[in-house]
Amino acid sequence: MAENDSARLDDAARAGWLYYIAGRTQDDIAGILNISRPAAQRLVSLSRSEGLIGFQMNHPIGACMELAARLRDRFELLHCEIAPSDGSAETAAAGVASLGGVLIERWLRSRKSLVMALGTGRSMRASIERVSPMSCPLHRLVSLVGTISPDGSASPFDTLVKLAEITKAQHFPMPLPLYVSSPEERAQLIEIEAIRRIRAIAGEADLWLMGISQIGEDAVLYRDGFMTRSELLEMVRHGAVGEVTGWVFDGEGKLLDRGTNLRVTSVPPEPGSDRLRICIGQGAAKVGPLRAALSGRLINGLVTDEDTARALLAL
Repeated sequence: MAENDSARLDDAARAGWLYYIAGRTQDDIAGILNISRPAAQRLVSLSRSEGLIGFQMNHPIGACMELAARLRDRFELLHCEIAPSDGSAETAAAGVASLGGVLIERWLRSRKSLVMALGTGRSMRASIERVSPMSCPLHRLVSLVGTISPDGSASPFDTLVKLAEITKAQHFPMPLPLYVSSPEERAQLIEIEAIRRIRAIAGEADLWLMGISQIGEDAVLYRDGFMTRSELLEMVRHGAVGEVTGWVFDGEGKLLDRGTNLRVTSVPPEPGSDRLRICIGQGAAKVGPLRAALSGRLINGLVTDEDTARALLAL
């Protein structure tokens, strides 16, 4: 394929994504791509006629592929996918959720029995809501994180039960709070036989899928009531920048040996694991935590958007 033809298909794929997935108008697309409205219309039409857009995007945009390759090389990733960005947080989140959903579907369509372990969070939940109904009796889903909120209710961001409903897969929830009152209570709870079995299944999982959040004034764990302000400030004083599955880590991606990490019941990260440990997340607030988690090898896979990818590479 000639270079000009390849570039035109890239533009058509981008225009198709903006129109059919991000919900942008042709006027919007013309402004974003710095072209005329008729040119935008032709690109959108081309994306359909060339089969680049169906119910899912079928053409990897060149710029996203190049960013993914650079991230794989920079952080020795086993998996990396990048969604297009148009400068809007809403459409970036939608694009990442769409890629996350496609990734989950791709794994669950395997005819070989597998174990998928799931974290929680908004990005994870949004990705699972993009998964098409299917029947997966051979597969097992297991929770990495306790499914009980601080007030004793079911977590609104639980992902396991939702995906099990969609896929009819056997599933193993973690019937514990994310944090308990003391290290002694944690030690007792994780030795309960049923909990030990769930944790063992998670440890053998072929794939972990997790969200990530920042630790700071706008920490999600604090906003959602999982941490008190004094607990949050203690972790920040000791260098905390982010968390995965409730485990808090510093700027080098090292887990802190204090505070809430002594009372967290979720399955601990496995730095340097040779099994897939993929994080789904995007946005300016996630750049610092993502870079730390990648540097510390807490994760070895990433699904994010162009803007976040460029920010990670710029640091």
